[in-house]
Amino acid sequence: MKSCGVSLAAAAASAAPFGDEEKKMAAGKASGQSEEDFASLTAEEREALSGLDSRLFGFLRLHEDGARTKALLLKAVRCYESLILKAEGKVESDFFCQLGHFNLLLEDYPKALSAYQRYYSLQSDYWKNAAFLYGLGLVYFHYNAFQWAIKAFQEALYVDPSFCRAKEIHLRLGLMFKVNTDYESSLKHFQLALIDCNPCTLSNAEIQFHIAHLYEIQRKYHSAKEAYEQLLQIENLPAQVKATVLQQLGWMHHTVDQLGDKATKESYAIQYLQKSLEADPNSGQSWYFLGRCYSSIGKVQDAFISYRQSIDKSEASADTWCSIGVLYQQQNQPMDALQAYICAVQLDHGHAAAWMDLGTLYESCNQPQDAIKCYLNATRSKNCSNTSALAARIKYLQNTSDVWSSGHTVSHPPVQQQIHSWCLTPQKLQMRQTGVAQVRSTGIPNGPTADSSLPTNSVSGQQPQVALTRVPNVAQRGIRPACPGQPMANGPFPAGPIPCSTARTLGSTDTILIGNNHITESGSNGNVPYLQRNALSLPHNRTNLTSSAEEPWKNQLSNSTQGLHKGQSSHLAGPNGERPLSSTGPSQHLQAAGTGIQNQNGHPATPSNSVTQGAALNHLSSHTATSGGQQGITLTKESKPSGNTSAVPETSRHSGETPNSTAGVEGLPNHVHQVTADAVSSPSHGDSKSPGLLSSDNPQLSALLMGKANNNVGTGTCDKVNNIHPAVHTKTENSVASSPSSAISTATPSPKSTEQTTTNSVTSLNSPHSGHTVNGEGLEDSQSPMKADPPPTSHKPSPQIIPSMSVSIYPSSAEVLKACRNLGKNGLSNSSILLDKCPPPRPPPPPYPPLPKDKLNPPTPSIYLENKRDAFFPPLHQFCTNPNNPVTVIRGLAGALKLDLGLFSTKTLVEANNEHVVEVRTQLLQPADENWDPTGTKKIWRCESSRSHTTIAKYAQYQASSFQESLREENEKKSHHKDHSDNESTSSDNSGRRRRGPFKTIKFGTNIDLSDDKKWKLQLHELTKLPAFVRVVSAGNLLSHVGHTILGMNTVQLYMKVPGSRTPGHQENNNFCSVNINIGPGDCEWFVVPESYWGVMNDFCEKNNMNFLMGSWWPNLEDLYEANVPVYRFIQRPGDLVWINAGTVHWVQAIGWCNNIAWNVGPLTACQYKLAVERYEWNKLQSVKSIVPMVHLSWNMARNIKVSDPKLFEMIKYCLLRTLKQCQTLREALIAAGKEIVWHGRAKDEPAHYCSICEVEVFDLLFVTSESNSRKTYVVHCQDCARKISTNLENFVVLEQYKMEDLMQVYDQFTLAPPLPSSSS
Repeated sequence: MKSCGVSLAAAAASAAPFGDEEKKMAAGKASGQSEEDFASLTAEEREALSGLDSRLFGFLRLHEDGARTKALLLKAVRCYESLILKAEGKVESDFFCQLGHFNLLLEDYPKALSAYQRYYSLQSDYWKNAAFLYGLGLVYFHYNAFQWAIKAFQEALYVDPSFCRAKEIHLRLGLMFKVNTDYESSLKHFQLALIDCNPCTLSNAEIQFHIAHLYEIQRKYHSAKEAYEQLLQIENLPAQVKATVLQQLGWMHHTVDQLGDKATKESYAIQYLQKSLEADPNSGQSWYFLGRCYSSIGKVQDAFISYRQSIDKSEASADTWCSIGVLYQQQNQPMDALQAYICAVQLDHGHAAAWMDLGTLYESCNQPQDAIKCYLNATRSKNCSNTSALAARIKYLQNTSDVWSSGHTVSHPPVQQQIHSWCLTPQKLQMRQTGVAQVRSTGIPNGPTADSSLPTNSVSGQQPQVALTRVPNVAQRGIRPACPGQPMANGPFPAGPIPCSTARTLGSTDTILIGNNHITESGSNGNVPYLQRNALSLPHNRTNLTSSAEEPWKNQLSNSTQGLHKGQSSHLAGPNGERPLSSTGPSQHLQAAGTGIQNQNGHPATPSNSVTQGAALNHLSSHTATSGGQQGITLTKESKPSGNTSAVPETSRHSGETPNSTAGVEGLPNHVHQVTADAVSSPSHGDSKSPGLLSSDNPQLSALLMGKANNNVGTGTCDKVNNIHPAVHTKTENSVASSPSSAISTATPSPKSTEQTTTNSVTSLNSPHSGHTVNGEGLEDSQSPMKADPPPTSHKPSPQIIPSMSVSIYPSSAEVLKACRNLGKNGLSNSSILLDKCPPPRPPPPPYPPLPKDKLNPPTPSIYLENKRDAFFPPLHQFCTNPNNPVTVIRGLAGALKLDLGLFSTKTLVEANNEHVVEVRTQLLQPADENWDPTGTKKIWRCESSRSHTTIAKYAQYQASSFQESLREENEKKSHHKDHSDNESTSSDNSGRRRRGPFKTIKFGTNIDLSDDKKWKLQLHELTKLPAFVRVVSAGNLLSHVGHTILGMNTVQLYMKVPGSRTPGHQENNNFCSVNINIGPGDCEWFVVPESYWGVMNDFCEKNNMNFLMGSWWPNLEDLYEANVPVYRFIQRPGDLVWINAGTVHWVQAIGWCNNIAWNVGPLTACQYKLAVERYEWNKLQSVKSIVPMVHLSWNMARNIKVSDPKLFEMIKYCLLRTLKQCQTLREALIAAGKEIVWHGRAKDEPAHYCSICEVEVFDLLFVTSESNSRKTYVVHCQDCARKISTNLENFVVLEQYKMEDLMQVYDQFTLAPPLPSSSS
């Protein structure tokens, strides 16, 4: 793929004579000088420049042997800037793209960002340019703007899956997802990077290290240990990687109980750390860890020596000083301990462990008031892990402080005078602030005293006559004292000359990217509580899964920059650039992934780059927004700058906050200030309606649905896309489930309200609303991105639907094949038949105008069935599938159809198959409308649960015992509280009792497979009584045409629940509809959000550090209401069927003990197919497997179904066209390259195939490894992954599953069927 729409060579050549370009200049501007400037680039230079773009980033060694290239780039930048300036910016957009590439290669990130920003705002189809997206992603990555970097990288891979720097992209995505605690995605991208044989700026050994470290931070310690040990087997393992792996193994053995008994573990830990120091003697981190190990086994002298080495090797570290303080305190040297702790809190004022230990020291010296102050400082630290215990201690000390002071003869001021030498007054503290560097040079102030060989384990009360002076707040809260002697206390990128240990390329990368750090230890140092403080700089720590969601760092860069900002005064320990201790916040990862790999890719060998990357980033202001939130370094067109060359990113309008634009300036590295001070002072949050990076050209337009033949299709046509009309939420006058009040209250609605509403709802079946068109006809108004201006009655396809067709709607298969044969080697053609690339899919913006607050609790559409006739009444099907109804509750279904729900009761299930496997999710019992972190201190979105397996019999036993235990508790409560009124709703009952924890643990039996029609014959037969549109199998169900089993989708799954069992928030796989029947005896509470708001839900997940598609999340209702998101809320009783419409977001909690059965269905409507295909493309962008193989399904539909809906027909035909084109093009390319294609065919009911590496669907031509082909195991790859493993497909066999003639026949015979007369009824 070309790096730009127009290559630089062409642009330069056209600029030399300066004919056409001159006409494009502003009127009245002389261009002679511009011509002269630009013409100063010789033909040779232009030729050389034409091959330079973002793809060479990290591979050009400008500071080593590339002086000529650097001079050429600098000259090109000067020429381009001069040309643009004189033309007043009126030049072709490609000039800006190339200028961005050149500045990126020169590592001038502010200028690169500015140029890319201009290209982005000028080029409507910027997304076709993978090199631009890659360059933009690199700039975002440099600034730790991970949210935007991830989007740019994903889009680059989407538009060009074979992009030559795919390995670099996967590596960075792996790092960023690791930082974001999305470990599953991180592992996938690291593995994708590992299989790629293309060159990369990190070695495979380093990538393997990250995979091993992923296991460690997920607490999969045995897997981590195995992966680390495998790494050590690699021949010629780089010394830095070896040292770091040994360091990790040593620290794991010290901290992880699962790895053996204490004596054995410590022995191994010391051995590993000593070996690590042999490989890298200058690692302050390893020396520190070794000191901790010696300290834990009582080798005090060795521990002091190791700590001294750590300080000598890696500058002053708060962790090291804190550990030194602990040792002194154990040795009954309180003054030395005091000094060490003060060093620690000077270096890092938020060091919770140091404050706690200092508080302990004050307590031991009978100074409770000072201890209280220290404990308060500890609780203020966001890294404090046991706030509640500290709060209790503070309260105790406050209550007993009078007793303490009365028991001693001296008050604090006299003591201060008596033992003056022990005092550190505020003035002395300030002096000490500047003296930390001296402390570093001299080492530990007083080593252990002569009697240190007799450590005293108990320090409290040993020296009552000694009093320590109060420690004033070293600095204001949130402001870290600077350490003038060491602008970057300890990082791998000091402000001065670089130590040789970090000057190496690998060294500097590893120092940040590879590191170690880890598990919180309590009380490992004698009797002094030692709380480990979190590392700030590295991606190597055990990340507390809940805290990352709790912290506000995801909304602003303030936290990510705190990690960077803290680094300035709180040191990155050692060449590994890491803090040693465990992390509860993600800030430490940010610098690592961002800084380390960037420097590695750049030229870490030079001091200038290191300073830029390390020192400048350390001055990032806490106001700069980044990856987590919607603010910050963004390039959305909604907020493009008014100036021509603003080098500073604008603040996104998507943010709920409006940060000060000048704060953004402070936030960028120092060198940005000189360049952009003028440009940034007045950013324009312009009203540009053109699509943006996030706001989308056509938010719902997916690659299978629409080719973009002309560049401006969709540019101004999406104003109404996805805008659900207010009527959608207010329309249910005749079909409400329950009164609005009951919907809001979540308690069980009164029978009266249900009767009233359901009576009306039956009426609505007989006379459907005129606003509800049947079978998806009404989707034009609400959700279709293919909305055309002509009235919906017109059956002619609009140009927006098939933009590239001119005369006939579709070419014949012969024409398609003929056009494919005429393709050039690159597979591109101007033929209108062969459709252009499609823009990457994007989430829809929230519907406009926003709903008023009183419409955010809409009544749930409900139907009450009285008899079988009601259940089979045609308007019921139409009502459920109407896109305006995100959910429908069909009340009384079981009774009306005389369904025997007892067949699905726990008792019957045990009798039928008691050993059947049940997946168990262990969860915390919480109120249905709340989700707290495990400590009960903060509402969060993350909803974690651990997975295990059991049998139906064992779960049934648990379910029964849980019920009996609850009855016993209820009886006890009645006897103790006669006045307490009992409440049926467990949810509301719990909200009072369980609010803020401690939470009880419950087990939820989920995903129980009932697909085997021999084992579950009676149960499955009972479900055939249901109306056709909700049956598991029916001709009108798309999923019945897949041709093979998809567990849980076209088969039944059972759920066994106790109160509080949660199904977290999600949309169904590929946005299919779902059917859920409550077997009873208890109720379930449902929360539902319409499909058009899934983009908002996705944004919330991003802000809360969650993966929308794969993560486990429970929305905070307050957040949703604040964002004007409507939430349907209702109770599902036994016998009720809940129909979830296509794309609806929902989450469910059991109120009582109950079982549920569920499956998916795909109504034969344009709306369902469109949403399924859109999700298929979104999954591809997000590297998530689509459970429903939409290409395979579309061909089966073309074979099996006659389609009369013009919209549905257009979309299916278009999918066939694209895949026919892709198959033929690939065939031609393989034949041209001399690759044999082997006929394989398809077996009956053979499942669709997916790539074993990237999990995309592989249709027709399967690339299987030669080995698996000979064994008949057929490990399938897509073409892109196969070529990454072997560029010339040496070890692959290509198998063909369909004859091209057969596909042509299916394609040509699939025509629009005449409409059925009944479809209009």
